[in-house]
Parts: sequence; C-alpha cells; structure tokens
Amino acid sequence: MQTDKLKKIKLPWLYLSFLIVVLSVWTYYMVSTDSFYIFAKHGYAVLTMIFGSFIAGSSPEGSAAIAYPVFTLLLKIPPAIARNFAFAIQSIGMTSASLLILNLKIKVEWNYIKYVTFGGIFGLIFGTYYIVPLISPPLAKLFFVSLWLSFGLVLWYENTKPKRTVFDKIQSFQRSDMARLLFFGLVGGMISSIFGTGINIFSFCLMTIYYRIDEKVAVPSSVIIMTLETILGFFLHAGLINDFQPEAFEMWLACIPFVAFFAPLGSFVINKVPRKAVATFLYIILIVQFIGAMWVIKPNLLQLIMCLVTLVAGLSTFVYLANVKNSRMVEE
Repeated sequence: MQTDKLKKIKLPWLYLSFLIVVLSVWTYYMVSTDSFYIFAKHGYAVLTMIFGSFIAGSSPEGSAAIAYPVFTLLLKIPPAIARNFAFAIQSIGMTSASLLILNLKIKVEWNYIKYVTFGGIFGLIFGTYYIVPLISPPLAKLFFVSLWLSFGLVLWYENTKPKRTVFDKIQSFQRSDMARLLFFGLVGGMISSIFGTGINIFSFCLMTIYYRIDEKVAVPSSVIIMTLETILGFFLHAGLINDFQPEAFEMWLACIPFVAFFAPLGSFVINKVPRKAVATFLYIILIVQFIGAMWVIKPNLLQLIMCLVTLVAGLSTFVYLANVKNSRMVEE
C-alpha cells in the first residue's frame, strides 16, 4: 500500500535539479571566498526577499514589487541598484517557481505567455536604453502603485458579480488578440525596465479584466512571463551595459538560497487555494503597496494630483475593457 502511494508521488525533478545546481555553485563560491559576512551586512534585504519571493511565486507581482519600494524608500538604496538586484534575484526565484509550475503541470495560457513575452523583449530593451534615464524614481513608483490599485478595484468589482464567468484560456483566439497581447507586452516591458518588474501585473490586468481568465491560470502564466523577461534584464545589465554594482551582487548572493525555496513555495500554495482566495490575496497586496508608497514617499500636491489622474485613467481604462468584453459575450 505504501509502495503504491510512493509511486503516485511525482517529484519535481526539473526544479530539484535546478535547485541542486544553484545551491552547489552558491555554496562553493561562498566557502571559497569566505563571503558569509554578507548575511549580517544585508540582513534586511534577506528578510525583504523571503516575503517578496513568496509574493512573486503566488501572485502576478514580481518580487521587485516588494523589493523596489522597500530598498529605495526605506533602506535608501539607489534605484539603479534596487532595479539591477531585482533582475538578478528574480532570475533565481522566478526561474525556480516557473520550473515547479511546469513540473507540476499547473494550468497556464500559452498564447498569453508567447505573445506578451515577445512584445516584452522589445519593450524591455527600448526602455532600458531610452526611458530609464528620464524617469524620476518617486514619481515612477507613485504611478506604478496608483495604476495597479485602479486595476485591483475593477477586478474586485467584477468578482462581486454573482455569475462572473471565467475561462482557462483565451476564447476564439484571433490575430486581433495576438496584436493586443504584443502591445501589452511591449508596454509592460518598458515598465519592467524601470522597476525590474511590471510586465507580469500589466498583462495580468488584460487577462483577468478583458479576457476573464481564471486568476489561478493567469498567475502562473504571469510568473513564467516575468521569468523570461527578468533573465533578459539581468543579461542586459550584467553582460552588455556592465552596470551591475558590487552592492547589488552582495545582496544577490545573500538572498539566493532563500528565494530558491520561497518563490516556488508561493506557486505551490496558490495552486491549492480557491480562485477567489487568490483574488483576495491580490487585492490585499495592491492596497498595502499603495498605502505603503503614500506613507513612505509623502507625496506633494503635484504628485498627489498625478496619483489621482493615474487612478481615474486606470479605472476608466479597466472598466472600459470589462464592459467591452461583457458586451461581446452578450452578443455571442
């Protein structure tokens, strides 16, 4: 009887193999260079990423959505270092989560993944070279949290409807859908170039509001998208631009063994809970993120006006997307 049970247990060998390789290389480097002092030096970064990596694996928010504001606003770490660290650490944590998703055969939407990722490649490269130098970090962060709060409010409203229909894939996929996904990927890639994350939550808005994809399908799909984008972002900064700072490297080393466990743990947990629980978890993250940014940044009048304009514009856009899709569903 016990033997039969053991046979039914399928170990995620793809994820475990990646974990063994990463931890082996990490341990060898840490021992050979005697670098264990970094845990004391970057203890706050480790604590932040234990929570952030779980969020990254269990929601459309990358761990940078937690790390970026904490690092830049609370720990006073320069935005460029926070962004480069975000790309680096997500290359470990979100890759781990993605491999576990694939191993466990968790349902994902492959058209969403393919076309958003492709558009995101061009958006990330363009944003890295031409947008990042022009952006004020506090203003960008306020825009970031205001836009996602507007999405959370619309998603909450849609989920209050007693008969909200959800799907596990895009219905009747056409060229117009391909163009729409490419565009959202392009814009999302530009957002990711600033913060180290963004394409996942931006495209997640489209999938859940417009296409009505089940949150339990959209979340793991967005994790895979962010994994591919973050590897490219890491390569751009560490391999081509060569602006990967020593401080970002030290924080990366300190956090690697933790995110390799907690990001896939988030993906595993979110697959076991009901859809509405996933949505509720997302609402909480978005609200806390917005309130936290307001409390830390303490925006002036001009910045508050920008937040309000972004919130209203976001609400209008997402309500429009929801209503357009509702009308088409009624016609069909």
